[in-house]
Amino acid sequence: MTSYVLFVTVFLACAVEAVEAVTIVLAAGASRHWGSALQGTGSALLVLAVTVAALGPTVGQLPLGALRLVVGALLLVFGLQWLRKAVLRGSGYKALHDEAEAYAKQVAAARAAGDGGRGIVRDWYAFTLSFKGVFLEGLEVAFIVVTFGDNQRNIPIAVLGAAAAVVLVTGAGIAVRAPLARVPENTMKFAVGTMLTAFGIFWSTEGAGAHWPGSDAALLILVPAVALLAAAYTALLRRTGGPAASSPVGGTP
Repeated sequence: MTSYVLFVTVFLACAVEAVEAVTIVLAAGASRHWGSALQGTGSALLVLAVTVAALGPTVGQLPLGALRLVVGALLLVFGLQWLRKAVLRGSGYKALHDEAEAYAKQVAAARAAGDGGRGIVRDWYAFTLSFKGVFLEGLEVAFIVVTFGDNQRNIPIAVLGAAAAVVLVTGAGIAVRAPLARVPENTMKFAVGTMLTAFGIFWSTEGAGAHWPGSDAALLILVPAVALLAAAYTALLRRTGGPAASSPVGGTP
């Protein structure tokens, strides 16, 4: 895998996670208390940094074959889940994910929650909401960076791709202080699901002891093949007329 492909793959995957985290923080800050939401964000980043520092080096100590087998299997699980959702949404069998709607739901839940703080935290609900959102999405970003970077022996490029995605999405969120509803999330999930699935197939096969013809060049066949198969399934399901096909809002979620 070239450094450019590694950067783009990590960037897209992390951008999806960053959009979801920023939406949660914006909802907590706008509807409750910005100070508490930012305290929760900072605390989550601190705990996340300690977690990655403690567990990250352990991944690098594993034999490359075993690492690729385990990581390849995990990537297949994540990739196929993302790809399945993208296919169902693209074909009309599942409603398209709407960040504006997700933001509105988070705001409504935040406003309905009780008031109260703890210690130096003025609004505990805003703190915990931001903490959980940032920490969980951050864990997924860390997993993507460590697995992709370590497998390709190029952690710096993976970190650069993740950092670029987080900075870009966070900057956009701060600039507009609104959900990033214009981000084509389903298209991004389709692309990321395709990449994760293809890399999962590639790495798990190599980890099991098999060798791909052309080595990394085999990805030039695997990635388009997975994308074409997913696109074919999307078109086939769309032709059958999914339960959401006749609904103006794309059906039920």
